[in-house]
Amino acid sequence: MNNETTSTSTQPELTLSHLERVPAWGGANQSISYVYRPLNIPDLQAIFDLARRAGRTLGFRGGGNSYGDAAMNGENILLDLRRFNRILAWDPTTGLITVEPGVTLQQLWEYILEDGWWPPVVTGTMKTTVGGCAAMNVHGKNAWQMGTIGDHILSFDLLLPSGEIITCSRDQHADIFHAAISGMGLLGCFTTLTLQMKRVYSGNLRVVALAGPNIEALLNIIDQHADRSDYIVGWVDATAKGKATGRGEIHIAHYLKPGEDPYPQQTLRLDNHRLPPNLFGIIPKSLMWLLMRPFLNPFFLTWVNRAKYFMAWRKHGHTYLQSHGAFHFLLDYIPQWKKAYGPSGLIQYQIFIPHDQAASTFRAVFELCQRRGLPNYLSVLKRHRPDPFLLTHGLDGFSMAMDFKVTRRNRQRLVNLARELDALVLAAGGRFYFAKDSTLRPEVARAYLGPDTLQKFETLRAQCDPNNLLMTDLWRRISP
Repeated sequence: MNNETTSTSTQPELTLSHLERVPAWGGANQSISYVYRPLNIPDLQAIFDLARRAGRTLGFRGGGNSYGDAAMNGENILLDLRRFNRILAWDPTTGLITVEPGVTLQQLWEYILEDGWWPPVVTGTMKTTVGGCAAMNVHGKNAWQMGTIGDHILSFDLLLPSGEIITCSRDQHADIFHAAISGMGLLGCFTTLTLQMKRVYSGNLRVVALAGPNIEALLNIIDQHADRSDYIVGWVDATAKGKATGRGEIHIAHYLKPGEDPYPQQTLRLDNHRLPPNLFGIIPKSLMWLLMRPFLNPFFLTWVNRAKYFMAWRKHGHTYLQSHGAFHFLLDYIPQWKKAYGPSGLIQYQIFIPHDQAASTFRAVFELCQRRGLPNYLSVLKRHRPDPFLLTHGLDGFSMAMDFKVTRRNRQRLVNLARELDALVLAAGGRFYFAKDSTLRPEVARAYLGPDTLQKFETLRAQCDPNNLLMTDLWRRISP
């Protein structure tokens, strides 16, 4: 299925007018690229031709929500695909939907919710694009139950650098299907994707909040509830020490079953899922990052976390109803909250640890960060399962996503800390997540992915892109 919009553009040229500063989402690094915003497939093919003529590589960018350099291609060409944002087909009886890669998760859920459906996997922000989610094979708060977004993609059309479009599924070009999902846009450009949505019978989830006095207790809570829960996510106090290391709060959510919601037509309405623009109905959320900035330092972090854990302990066992939108998209509650970290931004370091090694490894990670005087400002805990995709981060275990504030004085110390943390993760048999990464080195990527996986991916790259046209700053950094 092709984008049939008629192109009105002339043959593109590599001109200074296309040069733009392209930041990582976390703001800790940036590059300059020739940015093009194609309208349709002929435009895409023309820009592929331009890259060949100009001797430049080409990368893709969706919503620009990767924390690091996954959607950057410095001093080369970058294709911004946000204009490829049409919903091409929707069947509310089966939940099958076909979209272009620039469709955001917000467009997706707003389109299907009132028909009684929800995306089976969503990120913490609704601003990511479906194409970007597929390229990074994202997960959500239900990863141990529903896997990654790739588990719900039935097929896609992939535009190769040669200009050829191939249709991939589990039965057709299966090797490319399982590599392009998670492949960081290095095999081709998604032009359409068909996904299976999740049937829901209410716009609300039933949520319970549980506090745990340390990391061992939090992991036990997750294990006890995993079989009978639909979503689980945890906040962890990274500043607590000793026996309290890794204390925090777990939120467990369940879908309402058919008939449990007496007014599903009402709770499924879009207005009930949009996030309010003001805090407490008074303070514009667009200004909140300014109020947060003075408190984002190690001293205040310790006291804020203590207060947050005290409130979690007070609310232990509290059950309430919450809309899908409010539960899932916590990163959208405060617009531009990342600015609170200051002009040098933040990096996120997310690790995936096998189940039996998780408690000891997470404890060692928090203790190491504390010894180095580099606490992480937000730590999020999730449960996971393996998946069949080639460059996978999935395993039977847990992940911890940790935000670190970057300053001019601590940047090199963070790099050194990441190298120490890498060693802990590899020793535990752990994995990493390219959508969040800013620090991995080639030897670390090789160690956790394995030489056979990398060789298979390079073989597919040679098949799909024999002239090495496709590239990103991330792949330059981590490729052997």
